[in-house]
Amino acid sequence: MNGKRVLVTTIVLFGLIQLIPYGHRHTNPPVSAEPDWDSPRTRELFFRACKDCHSNQTKWPWYSHVAPASWLIERDVEEARSHFNVSEWRRRKQHSDEAAEKFRDKDMPPWFYLPLHAEARFSDAERADFLAGLIRMFGDEDAEEGD
Repeated sequence: MNGKRVLVTTIVLFGLIQLIPYGHRHTNPPVSAEPDWDSPRTRELFFRACKDCHSNQTKWPWYSHVAPASWLIERDVEEARSHFNVSEWRRRKQHSDEAAEKFRDKDMPPWFYLPLHAEARFSDAERADFLAGLIRMFGDEDAEEGD
């Protein structure tokens, strides 16, 4: 009897949290400007691994419509776009000077993104190509500090 009550309560609570409006917006504002890409390869790799959070061309997977995952995904996309958004390149300050460092240190893409996004996993050659492209485009904050 107690296990049944816990199950029913869990199902009811799960249903109720779906009514919380945050996390259901899933907007993709128009693209106003992209950076001047150093090469088509850098752009291709960026859009393969980074666009879902760092552009206005997010693909919203089915689980992004189900709370509490929807809350986390919405927050992550909002935060990522506020720091670095290639779709609004001239509109706001970008943290592009950190791009190479974050990628080199494997802070990007985040570990929790990779299991559900196999396309964001790079081979060693792709990692090298992408890092070189980021450095050509935005510089290398780590290298500049070492000088």
